[in-house]
This record gives sequence, structure tokens and C-alpha cells, in this order.
Amino acid sequence: MAGPSLRRTRICELCGIKFPILQGGMLWLANPELAAAVSNAGGLGTISPLAGMDPKDEGDPIAHFEKMLVRVKDLTGRPFGVNIPLDLGFAGELIEVAIRRTVPIIVTSAGKPLDAPALKEKRLKYLHVVSSVKQALNAEENKVDAVIAAGVESGAHVGKAELPLFSLIPQVVDAVSIPVVAAGGIVDARGLVAAMALGAEGVQMGTRFIAVDENIAHSGYKHAIMEAGDTDTLVTCRGFLPTRCLKTDFSTTLHELEKAGASVDDLKSFIGYRSNRTAQLEGNLNSGELYCGASAGLIKRILPVREVMNRLVDGYQTVLARL
Repeated sequence: MAGPSLRRTRICELCGIKFPILQGGMLWLANPELAAAVSNAGGLGTISPLAGMDPKDEGDPIAHFEKMLVRVKDLTGRPFGVNIPLDLGFAGELIEVAIRRTVPIIVTSAGKPLDAPALKEKRLKYLHVVSSVKQALNAEENKVDAVIAAGVESGAHVGKAELPLFSLIPQVVDAVSIPVVAAGGIVDARGLVAAMALGAEGVQMGTRFIAVDENIAHSGYKHAIMEAGDTDTLVTCRGFLPTRCLKTDFSTTLHELEKAGASVDDLKSFIGYRSNRTAQLEGNLNSGELYCGASAGLIKRILPVREVMNRLVDGYQTVLARL
């Protein structure tokens, strides 16, 4: 007998989506085609401002962002979001474009939350990524609509406290009154059920949405995720920006440099600018970091976005029935 269907939560109402499933922002990868596929399947697709931008392009990244916003509206009539890392030097300009282009939902990360009331005056919904109770409380004080609580299992940047998701989510849920979205290591219906049981009202997934047909990531990157086991990711750059990625010659060397006492400047020089784009999009897997969550070992197939969504929704019932 099937269990209860995946319920609508405050996140569904806030974002205008059918299922409380959000696609994470992936700086070089989350383009309009990916975002539209997720939104059209009932979740919240998200665009990242530099996705798909040619590294040789010396043009205006702001203009590139505007083109993507035009494109996504051609591909879906459903709500979508933009994910803007606040440590980008031109984040303020990106926010202005998002407001002018009437983007429904803004997600920010890598910094203190923006002035949420000013965004709400423009009828935008505002979510902010946090990694601790203190950050969640600060976001709530700044009047954000919801927080995305990301555990250390997440791919890419993780909080300096490195709190596991199972510890982080219930503490954040108890501390704030606004909706909480769980992120980090969630790739299937079991993770979805667990997050909801801990009090989250939605989940955000990044790594699972890399290994899909619609993602522009290089096939070598996707297959590296599928071939990864439980111990095949590591956290680098703990001294300034902790980041989880796949174990490769590049990331292992970076890790060893940090352990040997390399300075922040030396580490940044080794990483280089756009090197991650080269690795993730062009397939030179040892030229940069391959961001990847700790649950990559659960991903065994590259699937269409709609099938990923269907498996989450249908699997939710199966997992609850088994409980």
C-alpha cells in the first residue's frame, strides 16, 4: 500500500511550486535549460549568473545574465529562481538586473543576507543559504522569506563549522519560525523523507542535478560522480573557504598544500580563476575542483530531470509505506 503523497508545504506556497524540491545553484552549470526542466517538472529551477559563459568572452557578465533571464522565460511559464553568490564582485548589479527583470525568487549565499524588505517591495521572494543557527537567526531578523540550511555534506562551499545536516536541520527548525529547506547529501527519496522528518519543508539538491541529461556539465564530470564511492570526496581550503569536491589529482594536491602550510594567496594562485569552469565544462578533470556532495555514491545513472523528480515524489510514498 502506498504511503501519503508528498505534501505541499510553506515552501510550495512561497515559491508557487508543486513539489518542495529546489535545484541548487551551480555557478558554471545552472543554465536556463536546466532551470526550466526542473520548474516544468514541478520543482524550483534556479539559474546561476555565469552558467555557460564562454571563458574567452571578455564581454559583460551582466549582459550574459540578462540573456539567460530572457531565455528561461521562453522555456517555462512556471516560477524559477536565480542564485547569486554575494562574494561575486558584481553581485549588486546582478540583484538590480533580477529586480528589473521581475525574477520571482532570489537565492543568495556566501555572505550576509541582503535588505529583504527592499526586495519584498519589488514582490520578490527571498531565500538565503545558511550553515548555522546563528546565521539562520540573522537571516530571519533581516526578514528573509526562508532559509536553506546546508550541511557539510553539500558539494561546493560548506560552512566553516562543518555541521552535519542531521544535526543542523532540527536545530535551525527549532530556532526560527520561517520555512527551512534542507541541503547537503540529498539525492533520493530517502533523503527527502529524512529531511522532512527533521522538520524541513523542502530540500535543495545540487549534485543529483549535475548527473542529468539537461545539465551542460562535461560527460567526464558526470561519470566521475557516478563512479564515486562513499569516501571519494574531500573538503579543501578549510582556512578560508571550505569546499567539498571529488578526490582528483588536483584536489588532493590542493589538500596537501594546505596541510603543508601554504598561504591563502598561494592556495588561490594554485586554484586559479576559471579553473573550475575548465574542469566542469570542458572535461579537463584535473584542472580544477569538481564540486560534489558526499552522497555521490548513491548516484548510479544519468537521468532526465523529470525522471529524477518522479523518483523523488513516487519514492517518498514508498519510503513512508515501508516505515
